[in-house]
Amino acid sequence: MTKHRGFDTFREREVKLNSTGMEFFNLAWANESATGLICWSCGYVHLFVNRDIRLYRVRG
Repeated sequence: MTKHRGFDTFREREVKLNSTGMEFFNLAWANESATGLICWSCGYVHLFVNRDIRLYRVRG
């Protein structure tokens, strides 16, 4: 659920965690990434850097 409004439908996207130094040396491709869950209702983005998160689909 989102922190602000309690919505519970998201889409998943990989988000690059760019740093200024890596950008300066044209090494942005080597930056770490996080999992972004984007709320379909309000657009709020939750970032998770833990690679062990589990996503699931609720059947209704």
